[in-house]
Amino acid sequence: MTAPRLEIDLGKINHNARTLVRRLALRGIAVMGVTKAVLGSSAIAHEMILAGVSELGDSRLENIQSMREAGIAAPMTLIRSPMLSQVERVAEHVDLSFHTEFEVIRELSRAAQKLGKIHGIVLMVELGDLREGLSPCDVEKAVPLILNLPNLVMRGIGTNLACLNGVIPDAQKMLELSVLADSIEAAFDLTLDMVSGGNSANLLWALSDANTGRVNHLRLGESILLGRETLHRQPIEGLFTDAITLVAEVIESKFKPSEPWGEIAQTAFGDKPVTKEQGCLMRAIFALGRQDTDPKGLSLPTGFTILGTSSDHLIVDCGPHKLRIGSEMTFQLNYSALVRSMTSPFVVKVMNNQSHGNMEPIGVKTS
Repeated sequence: MTAPRLEIDLGKINHNARTLVRRLALRGIAVMGVTKAVLGSSAIAHEMILAGVSELGDSRLENIQSMREAGIAAPMTLIRSPMLSQVERVAEHVDLSFHTEFEVIRELSRAAQKLGKIHGIVLMVELGDLREGLSPCDVEKAVPLILNLPNLVMRGIGTNLACLNGVIPDAQKMLELSVLADSIEAAFDLTLDMVSGGNSANLLWALSDANTGRVNHLRLGESILLGRETLHRQPIEGLFTDAITLVAEVIESKFKPSEPWGEIAQTAFGDKPVTKEQGCLMRAIFALGRQDTDPKGLSLPTGFTILGTSSDHLIVDCGPHKLRIGSEMTFQLNYSALVRSMTSPFVVKVMNNQSHGNMEPIGVKTS
């Protein structure tokens, strides 16, 4: 089979999503399945829906359109603030979108009015991570403006933490969001359907004994796909961490010195090489590089260590092992490696179709 490739076990993704949906339902929290890391894969989206997610979310309008074209009928949310240049497409293809800029909201109202559609609005609140969000006082100022615009519905508020600066979505942060939700409802005599506390980083809080307050919604991608929480990247009990793996093929296998020789300058990517004398090493080169994945996000089998990478070569210290030319190795991925591998046109995506017990390649193929 062609390599490099991502092997995607749909049954394990379904299990992870179903488990999280069930556990969070006991806490009064609905799950949005986030598909941005898998380029809006309709097969993965379908498994999330079967597992009981309430809706799908993506940061790229193109992914949402792709899922629509593939026949995915679930409610779709654009979880990155819409570009002003895309409001017409957002109004046409998206049910709900997250916002921080009133100018965009106003233009989206006009676009929705032209199409005769009703569009849901969630205002994002800045609680310290300093990515996107309005200050809590500005959120309260924005609500009446939205209520007075045609073809828009104020659906709720949300926040995003632990992305740009790693700020933990703890009980205090979630309490702030809950208090703001109560304040908005009291001030404007409305009910907020959604108080979205954040992403997979919220799971340690959400699955603890903490009071969830008004938070009734989380946006989960990495925890479903890779089975880990995202504050410390620890496995979540009962979830698969190998639902998606990366497979690469050996193209060279030789003993070579551990240190280069000659005058040393920068590497191809501007790094300064760091090596130490270890004598000769059994080294393997895999047909895989920085153009295909994030090598820092790969986990190797015990006894193997990455020595270095270029754009299309991954060099591995094999220890006592000698790998055959043409043999393959399976790597586990972190989120960074997954995103880059899914984006690379040189990495074939292979879905494990549990219902038929076979492997079905999709995406780019090479012969």
